[in-house]
Amino acid sequence: MVPLQLEGLPNWLESLFASEFAFAVLFAICILEGAMMLRFMPSELVVPSALALIGSSIPETIAIVALAVVGTTIGQFLLFRLARRAGREYVIQKRWFPLTESRLERFDHWFDRWGRIAVVVSNTMLVVRGLLTVPAGLSEMDGRTFAVLSSLGSLFFQSILAGLYLLGGYLLTF
Repeated sequence: MVPLQLEGLPNWLESLFASEFAFAVLFAICILEGAMMLRFMPSELVVPSALALIGSSIPETIAIVALAVVGTTIGQFLLFRLARRAGREYVIQKRWFPLTESRLERFDHWFDRWGRIAVVVSNTMLVVRGLLTVPAGLSEMDGRTFAVLSSLGSLFFQSILAGLYLLGGYLLTF
């Protein structure tokens, strides 16, 4: 398979992905992405970059997707717990949190309207990925329920990314 070109990936990150620490680096990056602290690369490039640089055999793909799901779920669960304990204002005042009060209000309304399914769906979508974590943390949702819903949405998202990468690489060989 011919790997897809991933422009914009920082050189230091590329070298880490190609090292013996690749899976540990992937796991750490996914935790940061889940906690909405990943600023050096778009979340939709994490799994394709890992597949390009670590490998894309079936066992490697399964391991990469599994690590990404577990890592992002841990990161989102940490943000969920932070929102629950520290409150909405604390999270919004942090520079690493990517939303303003008005935009977060829109996500509050989505969560109020759609409930649990909104967590799964938002974790599957680009741009709004994980943004319902704070409204879920401020709600009465149980932490275990959130973790299951978050991991389900992340599984869909990471699997779609892996599938698109593999399909793109397959199509390039024709």
